[in-house]
Amino acid sequence: MRFVDVKSDIAFKKVFGNENKREILISFINAVLRLKGEKEIGDITILNPYQAPRLAQLKETTLDIRAVNKKGTTFIIEIQVQKKVGFEKRVLYYTSKAYVGQLEKGTDYTKLNQVIFIGVMDFELCEGSDYITKHLILNTSTYKQELPDLEFDFIELPKFQKTEQQLQTIEDKWIFFIKNAENLTLMPKSADFIELKEAYDMADKMIWSKEELDIYDYWLMKEQDERGAIEYSFFEGEKEGEKKGLIKGKEEGLIEGLTKGKEEGLIEGLTKGKEEGLIEGLTKGKEEGLIEGQQKGLIKGLIEGIEALLELKYGIEGIALIEKVRLLDTIEELEILKNLIKTFTKIEKIEEYLYSK
Repeated sequence: MRFVDVKSDIAFKKVFGNENKREILISFINAVLRLKGEKEIGDITILNPYQAPRLAQLKETTLDIRAVNKKGTTFIIEIQVQKKVGFEKRVLYYTSKAYVGQLEKGTDYTKLNQVIFIGVMDFELCEGSDYITKHLILNTSTYKQELPDLEFDFIELPKFQKTEQQLQTIEDKWIFFIKNAENLTLMPKSADFIELKEAYDMADKMIWSKEELDIYDYWLMKEQDERGAIEYSFFEGEKEGEKKGLIKGKEEGLIEGLTKGKEEGLIEGLTKGKEEGLIEGLTKGKEEGLIEGQQKGLIKGLIEGIEALLELKYGIEGIALIEKVRLLDTIEELEILKNLIKTFTKIEKIEEYLYSK
């Protein structure tokens, strides 16, 4: 068996948005929201079921999944493979719009029902090591949920490190499926209940039509191009910044070296002779000037590269840290900061380092 990458928007919607296999989505929602007993969902209506899109219509195709249960609760489920600027605000806007959208003209507010957002993300978003987090509107004094109509649940795939042998709960088995299906060649033993078996079957490339596979490949290529563009922009910015800094540093170093060389040469020339002093002073001045200039140029280049990366990776929050970055004056501190930015997706780690200086 060869499975598609379920983290792809197209594959995710085909598996979980199939109107004829609603039990797959029901099992997934019950598992990740940990719904049991009376709260457990028995049936659901998929508002925008999967339909194989055509390449020409792909830009207009909505690839999230929306469903509503018998109580009127709306569920929005989406997969996101890379973090983009404003992601958190988009989630809030998206969920709030779905909530407000229930209210038709002249309808009473009491007709509004709960909206639950479930985001499956291939990047880290929240603090802590938990790979599933629930976000509610709570009373800060009593911690009671007195405004229950909006709920946000995030599944962070990078934090899920369990092997198949470590899977115990149904939610673990669903997350393992989403994260690892593309790397499997056989249906694993952990697929021990009917809904998960059906999901693996839906992810088997053998049942996909040629047109679906073409769209799937196109979408994967599009996602890879977006990731590549972001990485290329960062490295080009860093490279260009270092280059400009080195050139400017050399120029400043030569000027400073020449001046310093003349001064030292004149002083030393009073003792050892003007001729020897001028030659030695100029030589020494050039060497020291070049070294100092190159160091300044490298520092300047690193700062420019880091500023470009902060803006690209963290948006407005990253721009707000630029003044702090400019206070760093050693190559070692800047290299540490650059590696932190490359390593951590959360800006809090970067802020912690900068404010400790």
